[in-house]
Amino acid sequence: MKALISNDDGITASGILACKKAIEDLCETYVIAPETQQSGIGHALTLYDPLRINEYTLKDGSKGLGVEGTPTDAVTLALFEIMDEKPDIMISGINTGFNIGKAELTTSGTLGAAIESATFGIPTIAISQEVTRDDIKFENGDIEVNFDFAEKMLNKLTKIVLKKGLPEGIDLLNVNIPANPSDDSFKIVNLCERMYTPHVEKRLDPRGKPYYWIGGEPYESYESKSDGYALHNLGKTTITPIKIDMTGDMASLHEWLD
Repeated sequence: MKALISNDDGITASGILACKKAIEDLCETYVIAPETQQSGIGHALTLYDPLRINEYTLKDGSKGLGVEGTPTDAVTLALFEIMDEKPDIMISGINTGFNIGKAELTTSGTLGAAIESATFGIPTIAISQEVTRDDIKFENGDIEVNFDFAEKMLNKLTKIVLKKGLPEGIDLLNVNIPANPSDDSFKIVNLCERMYTPHVEKRLDPRGKPYYWIGGEPYESYESKSDGYALHNLGKTTITPIKIDMTGDMASLHEWLD
């Protein structure tokens, strides 16, 4: 069994090493990820610049490959240049911070890498963890997060996927780990409407010219059957089944046009 592991936080992020640690007893792992932080890049693909691949020594002493590009670039090079056969599973993460809500599917680099893999029929898991300020520690300039519970849940889910594959009609699983889990079960949920309300802050540089920061204010309430509610209100690890085919109701469109 072979597993491809990637992310959007970069090849040296602690989450990707946690992902490797979680499943290395189940299959041979290939860690291939962007060299730099790529959060918010979505499913972007580099078309007009050359890409380079560089070898990295991870903190556990193993080797990983860093790609000078996006998460989608990393997965594409992994599947069509680096690996000699299609992996049995692909895992994107463990991302530092939630990836919940409908908007995250198009903006998240974690989901971008997962979607690229899933389009080739590879059983895929995107996994992210809520991180609070108390969880973050800095070690030699790097952010270190405790992913112990996430590793446990990922190992459990990977065993199921390797044994059964994904259910028919599901292309990938979007998994989110709460900061303070109530138990070690999974809760199957819908995507919430949004994770953030966009906020644009305008500032002036020393020459008086405007520049802008795009941020967001997190939602405080979510629909009761959504990922946001289960994570924030119940402390549950969530799974949302994702289909890449975003085709809407064709019958209603025909009726609308008539």
